[in-house]
Amino acid sequence: MSAYLGVERSLTGRRWTGPGIEVERQAEAMAQATGLPSALCQTLARLGVPAAEAEGYLSPTLRDLLPDPRSLRDMEAAATRLLAAAQARERIAIFADYDVDGGASAALVIDWLRRMHAPAPTLYVPDRIDEGYGPNAPAMTALAARHDLVICVDCGTLSHDALAAAAGADVVVLDHHLGAETLPPALAVVNPNRQDESGDLAHLCAAAVVFLVLVEAGRQLRVSGGAEPDLMALLDLVALATVADVAPLTGVNRAFVRQGLKVMGRRARPGLVALGDAARLDRPPAAYHLGFVLGPRINAGGRVGQADLGARLLATEDVGEARALAEQLERLNEERREIEAAVRAAALAQAEARGVDAPLVWAAGEGWHPGVVGIVASRLKEMTNRPAVVIGLEGDEGKGSGRSVSGVDLGAAVQRLARENLLLKGGGHRMAAGLTVARDRLEPAMARLSELLARQGAGTVGPADLRLDGVLMPGAATPELVERLEAAGPFGAGAPGPRYVFPDCAIGYARAVGETHLKLRLNDGLGGRLDAISFGALDGPLGPALLAHGGARFHFAGRLEINHWGGRQTVQLRLEDAAHAG
Repeated sequence: MSAYLGVERSLTGRRWTGPGIEVERQAEAMAQATGLPSALCQTLARLGVPAAEAEGYLSPTLRDLLPDPRSLRDMEAAATRLLAAAQARERIAIFADYDVDGGASAALVIDWLRRMHAPAPTLYVPDRIDEGYGPNAPAMTALAARHDLVICVDCGTLSHDALAAAAGADVVVLDHHLGAETLPPALAVVNPNRQDESGDLAHLCAAAVVFLVLVEAGRQLRVSGGAEPDLMALLDLVALATVADVAPLTGVNRAFVRQGLKVMGRRARPGLVALGDAARLDRPPAAYHLGFVLGPRINAGGRVGQADLGARLLATEDVGEARALAEQLERLNEERREIEAAVRAAALAQAEARGVDAPLVWAAGEGWHPGVVGIVASRLKEMTNRPAVVIGLEGDEGKGSGRSVSGVDLGAAVQRLARENLLLKGGGHRMAAGLTVARDRLEPAMARLSELLARQGAGTVGPADLRLDGVLMPGAATPELVERLEAAGPFGAGAPGPRYVFPDCAIGYARAVGETHLKLRLNDGLGGRLDAISFGALDGPLGPALLAHGGARFHFAGRLEINHWGGRQTVQLRLEDAAHAG
């Protein structure tokens, strides 16, 4: 396929690709059959939506898309045990992971128990540095001694020894991380990524799994003649976790996020209201805000502060407590940014010195904070289009985190390394993984991981092509068009939003905003103009090249969005790339 608009190498070094002839044909046929705007039909066709299903796709509902919870193994046993514990007012403990998915999963259970008028459960979130990821034997022993039921959320599937230590209490695992051939000793392990599952629901995050358990508990309540809590009010937590955990926004996940955003817009959950206010979010949140505004702040407690802050924020009903927790997380997020910047610079220098053309890009450094290595790994992955692992070394061990690219299963490769005893422990899912490695096994472990990833094709990909949906002129970029395009969302992992080229435009003005951002105005020479912003442009080649444009004309590529400022709504381009025109 020839490069789109002939752009073989843009200002950021990428090749541009278009929608393809077949997609364009399908989009044209869809527009004729449905009367929907051509730009919207281009997006739907690219997402693989048939014309006959277009209207239904634009209005996803849980009624149509929610799977039968009982299609997952151990589901009925888990829901029955949770329901019995709530009705009998038993002592319940929740062991949760320290990220957004874990915090939201814990808050779901806490909120549901509150609606069931059950006693408040004990929340336990392990310290990232002192305890690491997942259940550990001392914590599980202590929780089992004081509780009748221990629920592990967003963790536990690989914790055989830790769960065996929970003698005297029933243990239920609600997780989504890749399972091994054998399951841990638990009353129930509900996990769509168990080895004996079909994989049809493998795209669910842990909070979605928890929600399905609550749906099944509601079914059992109805059968027995009881009244079930309002589960729709809990979808804000499911939406948040789905986006923040980078779960693909396909199938039921689209409905979770679409409906969850509506719930969030009602500002009924004190924690999310306080966090949005602390982040100066002046509009109802969209999927972008869940992943890049709210999510990082909730994660900040587990990364550089107190591990349970995020879960407590999401679960609290107290407005004053919510405000205090949100302010604390805001401060921790600023601290996290400073730590991340230092580690990112050192990791990038090391990775470049080692070479970024291998199947795996990795870096390891003394004392790198374990709370930011995952974020830095994500940055390296984005910059190189390679799976990336970043490890912080301390003493005889290194604790690290990895992020993968589409089509490369990093979690499975890390689990294999653990089975081969090259890692002390490791696990995760296709796109993300965590690991602990002995210092003296670091080099052979990374070499073996690179080899395993190469077999999956990780070494054959070049700089990521920039995929484009079509061409628009500045005058066509109206609020009405953006609103119609957003109907095909929410957009995110697995369902990227539409990206357009505005061809042969001049730069009306270009100026730096803050330390790294660029603000522009594009003119097409026909009276049409469009404001644009490019975040972080001055950190790479794009910003300096456009600032020094010298009157040259460019093709500009990016995503359209509504800019809310001063009570007005205008369309702006979130600029991602540019190329010389002609």
